[in-house]
Amino acid sequence: MTDTVHSVLTPQEAADRVAASLNKRNSSETRFRAWGIAAITTALAFLVLLFTGILSKGIPGMHQHYVTFDVTLDAERLDPQGLMTPESLSSGDFDSVIRDGLYAALGNPEGRKEKRAARGILSSGSSQRLMGYVLDNPSEMGQTISMKFALDDDIDTFLRGMIDRNTPEADRRINDQVIAYVDRLEADGRVSYELSDYLFFGSASRDAEMAGIKGALIGSILTLAICVVIAFPLGVATAVYLEEIAPKNRITEIIEININNLAAVPSVVFGIMGLAIFIVTFGMPRSIPLVGGIVLALMTLPTIIISSRAAIRAVPPSIRDAALGVGASKMQTIFHHVIPLAMPGMLTGTIIGMAQALGETAPLLMIGMVAFIVDVPTGVTDPGTVLPVQIFMWADFAERMFIQKTSAAIIVLLAFLITMNAAAIMLRKKLERRW
Repeated sequence: MTDTVHSVLTPQEAADRVAASLNKRNSSETRFRAWGIAAITTALAFLVLLFTGILSKGIPGMHQHYVTFDVTLDAERLDPQGLMTPESLSSGDFDSVIRDGLYAALGNPEGRKEKRAARGILSSGSSQRLMGYVLDNPSEMGQTISMKFALDDDIDTFLRGMIDRNTPEADRRINDQVIAYVDRLEADGRVSYELSDYLFFGSASRDAEMAGIKGALIGSILTLAICVVIAFPLGVATAVYLEEIAPKNRITEIIEININNLAAVPSVVFGIMGLAIFIVTFGMPRSIPLVGGIVLALMTLPTIIISSRAAIRAVPPSIRDAALGVGASKMQTIFHHVIPLAMPGMLTGTIIGMAQALGETAPLLMIGMVAFIVDVPTGVTDPGTVLPVQIFMWADFAERMFIQKTSAAIIVLLAFLITMNAAAIMLRKKLERRW
């Protein structure tokens, strides 16, 4: 039989060993904390770099150059029928009235070549701008007013310094005569650089200086409205049923597994499903907010169901027991106690799901919301598009001004998303109760 000899540590040796162990653990914790701080710092640096790139291009994209000169609102030329309606004004010669004012500001150039160069300074949408002004201010017909018009995107690009005047004329998009006219307008103080009203109040256009996000923004709001009307009640009802009413058996387990799996399905799959079911099978029109909202609702449902079930589970069982103990029925307990207490978490999950849906592009591309829509939708059955798709379309255009407008639209979309997430946080803070 072998005797085991145990060494007995002196108090000093034991203290030294404990101190060494503590130092090792403290060093490990310090390294782990340093790695965590480094990871957070790196993530923040990339985030700052991303936002810096977007803001550096997006803020200039929210501005553009305008030129101001006098325009005589000649009633005989602008409204030959004298009815002052959009139909009668459409037969008026707004272009010639604008050209006369521009020629006067440039010193009345002579020659066909000079006049053609002068006309190329203004945006092609100048006549629509003047027509809108006349419709809004019919009392000023017959007067001479000072009017502000957008410059052509090539001129705007030149004024931003993206076109070098020292480049040979054959290699530039604008010739020397146009540059001379622009210099003269600048010297007279007629050119201004200000916030673009076209960006916020204009709709889709092939001309970069006239392109705006109004139609896409209205389309996004209509699409999200359909999405929340369908997804929120269905998601909450499903969560309540699975968590409070449904028996725990194999069928409910299969349903829960499928809901969890659907939350991880790529969004483009929902777009393909919407194309196959709603457009091909049911024959619904393409590119309308109604179909887009239904597709996004199906995509968002798993997120709302999962978050709502988590909120219901967070309600203490004592609340249910107390309600049942004072004679409340099962349904009264659910609707009078459980759902009101779980509602902050449900609303938070819904808003986050809506924010996710707002940024989706792939499913909407599949159902045709990439169509070029000029008119602003007035209802859920009117053709429309959404902000992410508008950004996708602008990013594919070649004009330099569209690059800046793309970044500007991204800023608006991010502001929308940040607002929705901030609303979710504030709503949760305001409504939540602690036990």
